[in-house]
Amino acid sequence: MALIPETTFQEYSNLVAELSQHNHHYYVLDNPSVPDSEYDRQMRKLQGIEELYPNIITQDSPTQRVGGVALQSFSQIKHVLPMLSLDNAFSDIELQDFERKVKDRLNHTSEIDYVCEPKLDGAAVSILYRDGILVYGATRGDGSVGEDITANVRTIKSVPLKLQGDNIPDILEVRGEIYLPKAGFEALNEAARAVGGKTFVNPRNAAAGSLRQLDSKVTAGRALEMCAYSVGQYQAKSKPTTHQGMLQALCGWGFKLNEYVETVTGVDACADYYKRLANRRNKLPYDIDGIVYKVNELALQERLGFVAKAPRWAIARKFPAQEEMTQLLGVEFQVGRTGAITPVARLEPVFVGGVTVSNATLHNRDEIERLGVRIGDVVIIRRAGDVIPQIAKVVLDKRPLNAEIIIFPERCPVCQSSVQRNDGEAVARCSGGLFCGAQIKEAIKHFASRKAMDIDGLGDKLVELMVDESIIFSVADLYELNDSRLVGLERMAQKSASNLVAAIDVSKQTTLAKFLYALGIREVGEATAQTLANNFGAIEIIAQSSVEELLEIDDIGPVVARHIVNFFRNPDNLSIIEALRNAGVKWVDIDLTNQSSQPLKGQTWVLTGGMQVMSRAEAKDALQALGAKVASSVSAKTNQVVAGPGAGSKLTKAEKLGVAVMDEAEFITFLSTQS
Repeated sequence: MALIPETTFQEYSNLVAELSQHNHHYYVLDNPSVPDSEYDRQMRKLQGIEELYPNIITQDSPTQRVGGVALQSFSQIKHVLPMLSLDNAFSDIELQDFERKVKDRLNHTSEIDYVCEPKLDGAAVSILYRDGILVYGATRGDGSVGEDITANVRTIKSVPLKLQGDNIPDILEVRGEIYLPKAGFEALNEAARAVGGKTFVNPRNAAAGSLRQLDSKVTAGRALEMCAYSVGQYQAKSKPTTHQGMLQALCGWGFKLNEYVETVTGVDACADYYKRLANRRNKLPYDIDGIVYKVNELALQERLGFVAKAPRWAIARKFPAQEEMTQLLGVEFQVGRTGAITPVARLEPVFVGGVTVSNATLHNRDEIERLGVRIGDVVIIRRAGDVIPQIAKVVLDKRPLNAEIIIFPERCPVCQSSVQRNDGEAVARCSGGLFCGAQIKEAIKHFASRKAMDIDGLGDKLVELMVDESIIFSVADLYELNDSRLVGLERMAQKSASNLVAAIDVSKQTTLAKFLYALGIREVGEATAQTLANNFGAIEIIAQSSVEELLEIDDIGPVVARHIVNFFRNPDNLSIIEALRNAGVKWVDIDLTNQSSQPLKGQTWVLTGGMQVMSRAEAKDALQALGAKVASSVSAKTNQVVAGPGAGSKLTKAEKLGVAVMDEAEFITFLSTQS
C-alpha cells in the first residue's frame, strides 16, 4: 500500500470539502457556486489522486455518491434501483478508450451499436407508473433517495398522467430530464427583473428551481418540458431487447423523446454524431451540454454492469463549457446610436463557449445593482452560442478587500452631455443627439450595414475615421463622397476609394422597408420596417401617420408607435431624408390598391434548412416583398414551409401539423411566377 504524502492528503481533504460544498449548492440550494467546467476540473483532480492512492478514498468522497441530499421540506422517496450518474469523456481519445474497455469486457471484436442522445441540461427525474397510472415523481437526490415532487411533475404537460397504447407494463419507472427551453428561461428572468426579483443563472437551474417549488401552481406557470431517456423498474410479460426499442416503446406510451436521438455503429460514427450535433447546438431551442452514448443491446448492458456510481455501458461526451470564472478588471461605458449608455465589463480573458472572451455586457445600471458586482470581483461568465457574453453571477466568497463600486456616469463619456433616464425605462441615454460623435458614428454604421443599405467596403473603422476627420457628419454626407476626398485616408488607396464610391452609388437603389430600417428609428427592426412598408406603401404616408393610425397595424404597439411619430416630427430627420432622396436614393413605392403586388399578404411562411441557389436572407426579402410574414417557428397558423437541405425539427412539425411544404427548387419556380 503506497504511503500517502502529507501534502497530497491535505490537497485531497480540501478537494473533498470543496466539491461537497459545490454539490450542496448545486443539488440542494439550486444555486451553483462555480461553473460546471471548474467542478469538472476539481473532480478529475480528485479522481486522479484516488487512482494513485486507492486507500485514501473516504466514504464522504464525492466520487462515492451522485449528488446532494433531499430537502427536509419534501417527503423522501427511496429509489428501488439507484439513479446513477455517468462517466465523462472530453475528447475523441477518451471516447475511443471507453469503447476499447467495452470490447475488452465483452470479448468483442465486431462493431457495437450505440444510441446517441443529446444530453439535455435540466434536472433528472424518476416517474413511477402502476397499471399505466402515474403514482409518484421524484428527483435524483443522492442517487439512492430523492425528493417527492409528484404534485409538480403532474403540472408538466409532456408528462402523461395515464399511459396510452398497448402492452403497458404492470410497473414502469420512467427516467428522464425535465428542462426549461431557452424562450421560457428568458421570459422567466425578464418577469423577475421587472419586479426586482431574483433571476436564474441558466436554464438548468431554472428547471431545478421550478421543480422544487412547494406551491405546484408556481411550477405550472413555467414552461417546463420532459424528455424520457431510460427506465428503472420494469415489470411486464415482455421487454424490448434494445435501448432504442425501449425508447420507441416509451414514445408509444405517450412520452416525449428528443428528436435528435440516433443509433449508430462504431465509435467513429459516435464522433461524427458529436460534430453534427455540436454544429446544431446553438440553434436548438433548449440547452444541451454534450452527448450521451449508450450500448444499444440491453443484454450487452447487463453483461457490462456498473461501477460504484456509473454504468460501464454508457458515457457522456461534454461540449465546451458555456460558463467559466474570471475576474472583472474594469468597466467602460459605450454610447449607442440612440444614445443608450451601455456598461461593458473588461475581463481577464477566459476560454468559454468555444472562444476567448475578454468583454461582457452589463446591460444597464439596474443590472449592475441586481448583480451587486464590483470591479475586482471574481464572476461567472455565461456564453451560449452567438449570444453576447454576460455576467451571470458574482462569486462573493472570492471578493477581494479592495473591490470597487461601479459608478454610473452622469455625463456622456464622449460628448459630456447630461445622461438622462426616462420614467419606465431601464436604459440611461446621452442627451446630446447628433451633437454626440458616438451617436453619429453608430447611426452611420447602422445605415451602411448589410441588412440596411448594404454599402460594401464601409467598415466600422472607416466610419469612425471619417467622422473623426470631419469628412462626414451624417448619413446623407456619404453620397457626397468622391475619390479625391477619400484617397489619403489610412489604408485608402485609389482603387479602394473608387470601389467604395461605386458601392455607395449601388446602394441608392433600395426598397422602402430597407430604407426605413436604415434610418435607425428606435425599436423599428427589419420586421417592423417591412410591416410599415406593406401597410402604408409610401414614406410620406408613414411620416404623416398618427399614433392611433399606427396602432391599427398588427405587431405595432404604443411604444413603437410613439417612437415612429417622434422620429418623423423631428425636422432634422426630415431634412436628412430629403437630402438622401435628392442625392439619388430611391425605391419603388408599394401600390396598395393593386392586390397583385402583394399576393401573400396575410400569409405566414417559415424557412428552414440550407439554401443552395439563394441565401436565406434573399429568400426572406423576396417573401416579404410579396407581403408575407416570415416567422421563425412553425405553428398551426403557418401557411407554407420552405425546406432546404438539412431541414430538421421545423420540417417534422410541419408534416405533423399538415402544413404545406415545398423544397428550394419549387420555391424558386414559385417566385418566378410572381414577377
